[in-house]
Amino acid sequence: MKNIIFTLMILVAVVFSSCELDRSPFTEISADELFEDPGAAQSATLGNYLFLKGDKGYDGWSDDLHRISEYGGDNVMISGGTTDPLFFFYNYQRNPNNSRNNRFWSNSFKAIVGTNRVIESLNEGETEEQDQVIGENYYIRALVFFQMGNVFGRPYNQGTENLSIPLKLTSDIEDLPDRNTVGEVYDQVIKDLKKAESLMTINKGPSFASKEAAQALLSRVYLYMEDNQNAIDYADDVLDSGTYSLLSSSRFSVMNTLAPSENEEAIFSITLTKGIDIPGTEDWFTIGSFYANIDGVGWGEMYASQTYLDLINDNPSDLRKSFIEPQYTEDSNGQKTPSVYWVNDQYEYQFRDVTESSGTLTIEESGNTYTIESEMINGSTQYYFNGPDGRQDVTYDYDMDKRNGYPKFFILKASQQENDLHLWSPTVSRLAEMYLNKAEAMAKEGMDQQALDNINILRERANVPPYTLSSLPAGKSVLDVVLEERRLELAFEGHRKFDVYRNARTMDRRYPGSHLNNSNPFFEIQPTNNVIIEYIPEQQILIQPSLIQNE
Repeated sequence: MKNIIFTLMILVAVVFSSCELDRSPFTEISADELFEDPGAAQSATLGNYLFLKGDKGYDGWSDDLHRISEYGGDNVMISGGTTDPLFFFYNYQRNPNNSRNNRFWSNSFKAIVGTNRVIESLNEGETEEQDQVIGENYYIRALVFFQMGNVFGRPYNQGTENLSIPLKLTSDIEDLPDRNTVGEVYDQVIKDLKKAESLMTINKGPSFASKEAAQALLSRVYLYMEDNQNAIDYADDVLDSGTYSLLSSSRFSVMNTLAPSENEEAIFSITLTKGIDIPGTEDWFTIGSFYANIDGVGWGEMYASQTYLDLINDNPSDLRKSFIEPQYTEDSNGQKTPSVYWVNDQYEYQFRDVTESSGTLTIEESGNTYTIESEMINGSTQYYFNGPDGRQDVTYDYDMDKRNGYPKFFILKASQQENDLHLWSPTVSRLAEMYLNKAEAMAKEGMDQQALDNINILRERANVPPYTLSSLPAGKSVLDVVLEERRLELAFEGHRKFDVYRNARTMDRRYPGSHLNNSNPFFEIQPTNNVIIEYIPEQQILIQPSLIQNE
């Protein structure tokens, strides 16, 4: 950790000059001299934001956090192998020498020490602007502590005495704290966020921390703690502020193309800027490049999982399908081939071409011809055929381009900001989450109708029918449908893994993907399994042997 903390003396900052963004390292200025300049604290704070997004826009804290938090969920699948250590997050094959995990830890403490230096160097109550700067640093520190705790510590409801992360609260290079408990980390996060909330009075837009950003994160923190009333109250603080509004349906369907400043429901985003953060060929290294190939750029090797597709296809009109782009095959005349597909008992995709004659659809399977039948289920058409093993439900669509037998369902939510190929500003908080936080907390408090009222606001925006207490799917509780709605709405934004385990639910990964190709694959992961939390980087334990490794 000493190596990390020494980076304080080389502060990377972002300064605004002539309305253009410019990066400048403070390589010739001591920390004490830095804060003699009235504007230096703001510059240092911008440097702390830079730690979150990375010097190149894809090598920072938010990039690795996304890989750690999203790839271990059930919304995505990888279509083959990769030498990138992100594969370990996806497969739950933990490695204490994972370079991405090491970088996440390192960047986290760079940001934390940077915020500590600013907090230590400024006095509260002198000017509104100075209080705002101090508050922004408290917010950044709280955000980093919170997400580090999610990665390296167990969920709150599994015990507050479990070990989490070291709480580094000074910039002193000799201050090397050992791991604190989960309860202590949550207490510090809340303390920092409440301090940030009290200090920040200037809202500079979603690229910067604000009072509302602190309240939004407090709502989530309390939700994770199962302190439901506080989760509701802080969500209401944001909703009642009047600062944000949900995107209209038409704008929501292209939300991925909007810069944070153009997105009226964005509360805080780690903002990447067109033409600056992802220049030239560096689109290949972004989060979105792994999800899609656009105009020949991007690996396009990780796709939407079949269970996520099944959920979103329950309502064919769901606008959240706008962020999924199936890659259909075409013949030389640009014609698509009608096809049905399903997943067999070995979790393999099966595609069959469809022949239509006099309105009858048929397929050939194992030398036999089968008729494709259909029926209406909950307002949607379900196709199927009666094969030798009984009824087989299928999806009727077109044949698709595949990689290693896996159809390419490209994910666009992390691409195409401002029509740049793979530019995306990772979302930390947006207004839709406040409705979801309230709904989940209310469902857990037995406020079933109020919970449905909140998710119905999002369902109607997404162009899907609202729920009533009498129209819930068979066998599902209000909490079940609320969590499904959370999965649909916040997919590919880094929530799903944490949402499953903090609710003591099992991660079900029984769907096609290379995660099942290992000799010991995880078909299901229980919330108490050790693999749900990452190892502390081995190099940190070598530097500080008193750090206790996760089991």
